[in-house]
Amino acid sequence: MPQSATLWRDIRDALRGAEHDYTQGPIGRAIFLLAVPMVLEMSMESIFAVVDAFFVGRLGPAAVATIGLTESLMVVIYTVAMGLSIGVTATVARRIGEKDPDRAARATVQGLLLGLLLSSVLGVIGAVFAGELLSLMGADAEVLAVGTGFARISLACNGGIFLLFLINAAFRGAGDAAVAMRVLMLGNAINIVLDPLLIFGLGPVPALGIEGAAWATAIGRAIGFLWALWHLSTGEGNLHVHRPHLRVEPTTMLHIATLSGWGTVQVALGSMSWIALVRLMSTFGSTVVAGYTIAIRVLLFALMPAYGVGAAASTMVGQALGARNPDRAERAVWVAARLNMVVLGLTGVAFWLFAPTIVGWFSEVATVRAVGINGLRTMSLGFPLYALGMVLEQSFNGAGDTRTPTWMNVFAFWVVQLPLAWWLSQHTALTYRGVFGAVPIAYTALAMVSAVFFRRGAWKRTAV
Repeated sequence: MPQSATLWRDIRDALRGAEHDYTQGPIGRAIFLLAVPMVLEMSMESIFAVVDAFFVGRLGPAAVATIGLTESLMVVIYTVAMGLSIGVTATVARRIGEKDPDRAARATVQGLLLGLLLSSVLGVIGAVFAGELLSLMGADAEVLAVGTGFARISLACNGGIFLLFLINAAFRGAGDAAVAMRVLMLGNAINIVLDPLLIFGLGPVPALGIEGAAWATAIGRAIGFLWALWHLSTGEGNLHVHRPHLRVEPTTMLHIATLSGWGTVQVALGSMSWIALVRLMSTFGSTVVAGYTIAIRVLLFALMPAYGVGAAASTMVGQALGARNPDRAERAVWVAARLNMVVLGLTGVAFWLFAPTIVGWFSEVATVRAVGINGLRTMSLGFPLYALGMVLEQSFNGAGDTRTPTWMNVFAFWVVQLPLAWWLSQHTALTYRGVFGAVPIAYTALAMVSAVFFRRGAWKRTAV
């Protein structure tokens, strides 16, 4: 078969979710079949934020700053959800690799129950203290007046984020990446339609302003999760949940919680460092925060697909170790790393060249655009090493070794990034530009340390 025909066949199979045994066969094709839908899924995840920033940007700098500060608060939600999803993915992937779909389904249910419990607690706290939390993040009086309602809705409705993360993590671990992709496509389609409708109003629909963006995202995620839940019980693929699985299993739940504990701390270390960065930015005013918010949104749009390639490597590692084939796991990681470095490196070049145009899509305010352009160009310098670090870090997690990347994050973000960002921004002429400069330096350090520990190979002997 000609190479072009083979490529189109693989793309078609990846997008439709053709059944495949990822513990056997060519590694390159296996990575491709997993990575294509995972990259699209992660792109869909980042589109939620980009779409909100695009429409809310029409409401002025205070509204954009509100999104940036609220997203920094939402980092707590993302942190716990992603930490749990690490445990769910690793457990489900290992069980699928062991050819034990029943235990994979049980792990999925227990992960969702944990997510429901935690999201409920965090939602109540966020709804009650939304204004106080924004103040703590450095919001001025204008941002508080405009954005408290947005923050309250976003925090209270965090269950959609939480449960969507977890159910898609289970699908990815099982190798059903195309399902997770379609779930987020549905959620995004709803969000894109509802965002302008609820923000600006149309006919009998009142203009809710920035609060409309919060409701649009919450509704889109909730409907996406309900569709995923339906597919879990009736759809095709490697992972199926049936009535006997719908019970509380304290032992399985404790196992996932224990495995996810280090994962949650790991994500928290990175996430809290971003909160600290936006807090540093807030000392320079809402205009700088607005520019920073745009740059970060665009950056995350690029990094989420790269995260998808890392997620493909994570699934390959978990399933290969379940099949007792650690050499296949290691080869898969390096294949994924090379692919990720090339793709993200080219993306960095595009961002450097077209930063003014890209940032201009989100704001017409010259001062905001200047900050965003500087941030996007500076942070894009580290894209190839971001790509390497993402794949290696997620490979540890896929193996169930969540402790090693936790300590690596301590070093990269808390020993290197934050002290450097503080010193450059507060004690040099760089001011806010110093915060942007610290980011690629920290990710370079993370990639180098990750490579050293990965080559040592202790992750191959981790029990899940």
